[in-house]
Amino acid sequence: MNESGTTSRAEARGLRQSREIEGHLAWLDSFTGTALGVLAVASGIYTYLGVSSLLDDTGALSVFAAMAYSIAVSVGIFVFWSYMLRLLPAVRSASSRIGLLASMGLGSLAIVAMSSWLNAAALAGAAAVEQHLATTVQDYQGALERANTIAVSAQGLGRDVSRVRTSFEDLGEQEASGGLSGLAGRGAVFRLLRQKSDELSALEAQIASQQPLLDAAFAEGNAILSRMRALTVAPGPVEARSVEFSEEAVRLAGVITTLRQLSVAPLVVRAASDLSASVVLPQLDGGDDAARSGQQATIESVLTVLGQRAETLRQAAEAVIAMPPPADTTYTPISAADAVILYARNFVPSWAGAIAIDLLPAVLVLIVSVAQAAIRTGRDGVAVEDQMTLAELRGALIALREIEAATPAEAPQEPNAPAAPTPVDIARPAE
Repeated sequence: MNESGTTSRAEARGLRQSREIEGHLAWLDSFTGTALGVLAVASGIYTYLGVSSLLDDTGALSVFAAMAYSIAVSVGIFVFWSYMLRLLPAVRSASSRIGLLASMGLGSLAIVAMSSWLNAAALAGAAAVEQHLATTVQDYQGALERANTIAVSAQGLGRDVSRVRTSFEDLGEQEASGGLSGLAGRGAVFRLLRQKSDELSALEAQIASQQPLLDAAFAEGNAILSRMRALTVAPGPVEARSVEFSEEAVRLAGVITTLRQLSVAPLVVRAASDLSASVVLPQLDGGDDAARSGQQATIESVLTVLGQRAETLRQAAEAVIAMPPPADTTYTPISAADAVILYARNFVPSWAGAIAIDLLPAVLVLIVSVAQAAIRTGRDGVAVEDQMTLAELRGALIALREIEAATPAEAPQEPNAPAAPTPVDIARPAE
């Protein structure tokens, strides 16, 4: 208001804007409560579905418990946002606003904790459980392939055993023709070489006998994996599929254990240690001392070569044993609510929708707060009488006339007439 007591043009424009916003708010307030109720009921329905997925029992008591929880959530959301819509836009001091904003943040966290994650479970719970099944299949596939790789690497030791056996057989042939000790025939050196080649031949046959078992176990594991993948994407309730999936997971775990037991690397390590440690030395059968000395020197050379070959074979087997074993994989059944939290990053849209349905009224609170602030800004500096509309002024005049009509008119008094006694004078006793 300027010095002349009239309202300036800017103040009048701000006052008109304030009245316009007030009219809009009055119209919006007519259905805001209904909108809050719809949002609260929708959140309660999805909360009921989420709670139902957590309850194992499907009896009447469980249904009643889920309904009670969902109703409590709906009422809590409706009351909380009704408080915020009424109180936060009305306060003016900074401390009050900060306090109410902190309360709104705390309440929003409570709503997310008690409702939003259950809404997300209702929206994406089945898909999250299927994601858990798919992840478990990948883990089992990695474990199966790792166990098979180790077993195949152990089977590869058969080639090393065959190479050592062939070398001893070649040395035996050389000894039979007199190429080692100088004595042709099958004497002591030949028998020693034949003894070790026979041991290696038996070990080689044992390794070869494991190959069909290894192939059968790996084929069975792949067949189980195929059934598990089919269960992951099969139609129907995911709970029933999870039960069958768990049974297949147990079978696959047994196959992986079998593959680990089929590895012949520990057997080769023991055989390599025995190859040089357990040597039955044959009796020297040379005709004279010189021949027997030649046989003894040849046997010592053979034993040296035998130790070297055994050490090489043992190191190859220990390298297979040192390979990282397959990771321990165990399928753990999981509920829809837990799955949607565990795989939250894969279901961001579902989480966004579940949270938005609960926290959307926060946007309404902020809108109303901004609108109320604009109304107060438009009214600042304008006198109360200037803020009255024509309808308000007409109503005030009518009310004033009614008050004047209801008040009895006082009779005029003469100048010398005594004053009318007051109630106090009437009630005072005469002296």
